[in-house]
Amino acid sequence: MTCSVPLFFACSSLASIPHTFTYVASAATTKVAVAGTFNGWNKDAMPMKPTGDGKTWTLVVDLDPGKVEYKFVLNGETWITDPAAKSESDGNGNTNSVLLVVPPDYNRPAAKGDGVITLSALRHEPSEPDLNYDRGALQISLRVRPNDVEHVRLHVQGASNSEMSEVGEDELYARFRVNEPWDRAKNFDYDFQLVDGDRTAYFGPNGLTDSPEGNLYTLNAATYKPFLVPSWVEHSVIYQIFPDRFANGDPTNDPKNVTPWDGPLTYSTWLGGDFAGVEQHVDYLHRLGVSCIYFNPVFRSPVYHRYETSDFHLVARELGTNAQFDDLTKHLKAAGIRTVLDGVFNHTATDFAPFADVVKNGAASQYTAWYTFKGFPVKLGREHNYVAWDDYPSMPKLNHANPAVQEYIWGVPKFWDSQADIAGWRLDAANEVPDAFWQGFRKAVKAVNPEDWIIGEVWGDASHWLKGDMWDAVMNYPFLFATTGFVGTEGDGKPSTFMRKAMGNYATYAPQVSRNMMNLIDSHDTPRILNVCGGNRKLADLAAILEFAWVGAPTVYYGDELGMAGGKDPDDRRGMTWNTATPANPTLNLYRKLIAARNVSVELQSGDPVPLIADDANGTLAFARVLNGKAAICLVNRSSSTQSLTVNPAGMGTHQSRFYNVITGGVVKPAGDGTLSITLGALSGTILVPEAPTVSPTGSDLLLGSSFRRPQWLTF
Repeated sequence: MTCSVPLFFACSSLASIPHTFTYVASAATTKVAVAGTFNGWNKDAMPMKPTGDGKTWTLVVDLDPGKVEYKFVLNGETWITDPAAKSESDGNGNTNSVLLVVPPDYNRPAAKGDGVITLSALRHEPSEPDLNYDRGALQISLRVRPNDVEHVRLHVQGASNSEMSEVGEDELYARFRVNEPWDRAKNFDYDFQLVDGDRTAYFGPNGLTDSPEGNLYTLNAATYKPFLVPSWVEHSVIYQIFPDRFANGDPTNDPKNVTPWDGPLTYSTWLGGDFAGVEQHVDYLHRLGVSCIYFNPVFRSPVYHRYETSDFHLVARELGTNAQFDDLTKHLKAAGIRTVLDGVFNHTATDFAPFADVVKNGAASQYTAWYTFKGFPVKLGREHNYVAWDDYPSMPKLNHANPAVQEYIWGVPKFWDSQADIAGWRLDAANEVPDAFWQGFRKAVKAVNPEDWIIGEVWGDASHWLKGDMWDAVMNYPFLFATTGFVGTEGDGKPSTFMRKAMGNYATYAPQVSRNMMNLIDSHDTPRILNVCGGNRKLADLAAILEFAWVGAPTVYYGDELGMAGGKDPDDRRGMTWNTATPANPTLNLYRKLIAARNVSVELQSGDPVPLIADDANGTLAFARVLNGKAAICLVNRSSSTQSLTVNPAGMGTHQSRFYNVITGGVVKPAGDGTLSITLGALSGTILVPEAPTVSPTGSDLLLGSSFRRPQWLTF
């Protein structure tokens, strides 16, 4: 039979579990709320209720099983951790309380061979990512409880069973996956065989049964549409530019209140970066080896960061003109560099024409339904009477259910396709916009160009939006947190924790989605990686090595390649330190090697991850990226002493007689027994690749090359 709606309930016994949050106030408190990963960290969504003693506040919340992070919010503005709960760093300079919500049937310890299978853990949805088509094969996944079942097998009607392998694990669940050839010519009927001790059971759309008869999923070949993502992303190295802070190439367009380039920063500081500054450094970007630029917002706005949009059809006058931006994107394309824009479609500025019209005309305006107003006339500022992003009055939130709003925003990608050479859109605050809006947005973008990339901003599990009908990928913050937890001063520094989190995140998505991720180790919204590492450049270097070796497109936040420092916003948005962009900069030389390796190694671009070492005692970590019988291998020593690491490439089904050491140079050959041994100094790492990368020339040509045409308008 075919599993149909309601799929979630038919195919899993998972259910929400009530949890009582309790806070005991030590001082006068008039209002307490709880906010966390379960409500988008909304400080107003879940107010708690006072009890009779006037000090104790409680709230019962239905939570899905899993790890929950939360804080209490006192009097609407003071965020604190729960004094009665465990707290941990989120990898971004914050400390949150944590709670592990455990299903009731987890009260029995898991044990392989006892014949008992934990029902609440079993889950399979016959759609992405559990059922996925990639590289000519079906990739089928099943979730089970860790250490609970001896064998997990795919049972295909009319074929022999296929053993499934574990690909990721978290605190509650293990995920098993198998690749099964499929010609897409006939239907595919399947379920799962679970063997534990003397019990053999089958899991299908009707749950767990003793026989597969009448309990099969059916994949219809005539109607199935694979989830296709842009083919170029996994082969790319991305570079993030914050326009006001990269380079000031044209002082004539500076705002009146511009601050000196290395001056003190506030939340409203302008430094004067512009398109001319980017133009003057296209050769630098080309020689660095990047192949895609992600620009933070470039549209007209009253603020330097431009996350408040005044006009979606005009670039900011402090950056240049539409024509200059068009020329820049074409210049970048000639250098082999695509352009991705930041789309702030959740909210606007208050001087955006429709909102300004309502301010002027009140209830008589034709645009009142573009937003959610609580009354008229419109009140601006602290006492505003409309829905705004995070309650900031300068960012009124759009009403995405309004057809006029949909038509306007969905038309923005088409407009810019006619104005410049655009390859994709990063979507700000994307989890706060309704699904139907993003489904229409995807259709609009892909109608312009199916290869345009759509990246959502979600800081946690984004699987809800990555099933083929909304986005292609997200900014990979879970990878960032796994990395900073490993190398950062506030993390546990354990290789096993990094590997568990990285592989768990990888297994959450379809493989082509994981390869499409915008991987990062910092961004405009986080402290710089050097600061997260306490100023230790060796630790920051390890983060870069991990990023360039892991699955997904590595993204360099401007200046990280120069070793720039920066704390929390606004300090993480300093002006680019161009005076340090010299061949003597060891961080720049490291990034050039890593980028060169990524550009030459198809294994690093597209290989599947294979964990090799996660030795907490010695602080060592190793994993491979395997593709078509070849492997690239990443090896890291997080400890304070020299360590030797031994891996077995032949054991992964590869047949390589030599590897090239990306960091130190030279050839490394396996021993006679096929093993490969590498000695790493304290806080060091490397990547071994099958082909020798070619690093671009050093010297002044890295900064001053003139390989490409300069536009006529760039004359200053």
